[in-house]
Amino acid sequence: MSSLWTPDGERPVGRPSPPSAGPPPDTFDGADDGMDEEALAAQVEAMRAELANAPVEVVVANHCYGLFELAAVYLSQQPPLLEQARLAIDALGCLVDGLAGRLGEGESALKEGLTNLRLAFVQIDGAQRAGASVDAVVGVDAEPPTDDGAPASDDGG
Repeated sequence: MSSLWTPDGERPVGRPSPPSAGPPPDTFDGADDGMDEEALAAQVEAMRAELANAPVEVVVANHCYGLFELAAVYLSQQPPLLEQARLAIDALGCLVDGLAGRLGEGESALKEGLTNLRLAFVQIDGAQRAGASVDAVVGVDAEPPTDDGAPASDDGG
């Protein structure tokens, strides 16, 4: 069973059972795995139906959290990859700012996360321009914020 991450936590998303009695393949290698086109089409259709039944604001917010994590990864590289981070932050900003009022329960956390990313970007960029150690200026957390704006987990760091 897979899940979607939401500000309220993981939400289970069921998958259709495999059409054959054998175990599902671990990876797709392009070889014939015994699944014919009809079975594959049925599985794709089931996945599409599952997606259509999910609240769209949850699906869009989930993509926003992916952009948040992508930006955080680029900012946390040594040295930080600022141009890549900028694109991810700008894409997140387009969604969060452009869809204001339509992102459901996760909107406030997304806005706060976007603000934190923008602030971290400016601090890291300033530190690089000044020649300071980025770690001394700002810590970049690679976890999306929760509803209260805190990182999703607290590992004491």
